Amino acid sequence: MTSPISGRQPQAVRSALLILEEVAAAGVGVTAKEISAALRIPPATTYRLLNLLVAEEYLVRLPDLGGFALGRRIANLAPAPLSAPTAARDVMRRLRERVRWGAHLVAYDRHRFLFVDPDPDHPPTDADELARHPHANGLGRLLLAEHDELPDGPLARLTPRTVVDRDELEVALVEVARTGLARQCGEFHAARGCLAVAIRAPGDGRLVAGLALTGPADRVAAPNTELIELLREHAAELAPLLA
Repeated sequence: MTSPISGRQPQAVRSALLILEEVAAAGVGVTAKEISAALRIPPATTYRLLNLLVAEEYLVRLPDLGGFALGRRIANLAPAPLSAPTAARDVMRRLRERVRWGAHLVAYDRHRFLFVDPDPDHPPTDADELARHPHANGLGRLLLAEHDELPDGPLARLTPRTVVDRDELEVALVEVARTGLARQCGEFHAARGCLAVAIRAPGDGRLVAGLALTGPADRVAAPNTELIELLREHAAELAPLLA
């Protein structure tokens, strides 16, 4: 049995909830040190609460002991998985009938990616992994451009093509913000790439989702003018359905 937390119980409860939120937002592999720094909770308190949350199965410690992820009991606190409205799924079906690439619809929740309509014939990369390396994928760059910020610390080089120079990436994000289009060619997986366009609420223009096509990196690198226009047309159809 886990020992009760000593000290001020209400503050301990609040801190534990903040830790759960931070792990959910940061994604798989966030470390105790990163959590402590982000929340400004003393390291000793952070470690004690993490151990408690792991013991109660709200968090899990990764096999390499390098970080944490949400545990099985967290599902008891969350609503049913988000899914796209029927009308939005119809738009995605029509898009998939016209392209041979994978077509995915992703909603944003803070810094989390929620696949609300992933392509069943082209399984996407794990959403937590995409959120953990937003600089290296199109959907992540849409989100970074929206908030005009880059992740703290060194940027992971996932493939030889991954852009890790912060100045170069900032220039790319300015272009993403201007056009609403993010292109990634072999930066997350060497052989794969994606085109992603922003989906914004018609009323206030806030970013609510991203529409992405995934395919071979060399084909993504081509101009793809007609394909991008098709992507924008379907994103415009989806906007009022997702706002």
